[in-house]
Amino acid sequence: MNKYTKTYNVILDNMDLFEYRLRPISAITYLQDAFARYTATKKMAAYDLFATNQIWIVAEFNVDFVGDLPFWSEEIEVSIWISEITKLKVYTDYELKCKGITFAKGNALWFVIDKETKRPAKTDVVAERFDICNELVLGEHKKFILPQATEVYTKIEHKNNLSDIDFNKHVNNKSYINLAEMTAPNEFKKTRKLKNINIRFNKETFLGDTLTCTTSRTENKNVFTHIIEKDGISVCDISTAWEEKTGKDNIVEYDLDVKSGK
Repeated sequence: MNKYTKTYNVILDNMDLFEYRLRPISAITYLQDAFARYTATKKMAAYDLFATNQIWIVAEFNVDFVGDLPFWSEEIEVSIWISEITKLKVYTDYELKCKGITFAKGNALWFVIDKETKRPAKTDVVAERFDICNELVLGEHKKFILPQATEVYTKIEHKNNLSDIDFNKHVNNKSYINLAEMTAPNEFKKTRKLKNINIRFNKETFLGDTLTCTTSRTENKNVFTHIIEKDGISVCDISTAWEEKTGKDNIVEYDLDVKSGK
């Protein structure tokens, strides 16, 4: 089997504040969980790599939202697969579906690195244990390019706390994305929906570090950049693209299919 599939449900913590739909950044959380479960089936989960003093890190995430996001309580099907392996890089592609219809798709770039030196390890073992599925949902795996900013929209500071830290003792990827979402224009979040998000993780940060997130407009007024820095050095670069919501996004017009759990 070349693909790994896992089902989830939209729970309250993963719901947005406006239409009871899945938050886009929560879709990325499901992707990371599905990847962890997939690696566990091949004896290459994070706890397996500890024995060789190695860890998985994700360097890039690219997600296109191509359909209506699921509502609270609806079931999500996440399919993820290894689409390309080079000497040092591991690419995954993925699709997220609700009721058989794709609502998000994308790819991610992963490395196995040495825990002490932080240098990438060769992917020989990964290539031995995982099958390759050459299906590329966004076409070729392109290099991340951050759009050129034209004017600063807003800037905030955040001091990393315990809720930001993951089991690798550094700041969780979700925390960076949360910062970008916090600085995204409220008027856009109320009247528009996220169409695309591209993320590049540059450096680790840790408990107590102070981060600055600067959100800027670009020449395309529907596209924003979010640069997260520590001591003036970028640790994470994010671009977001938005589009206007339609009448279908109105929860009043939607009949929720809530299961009793029996």
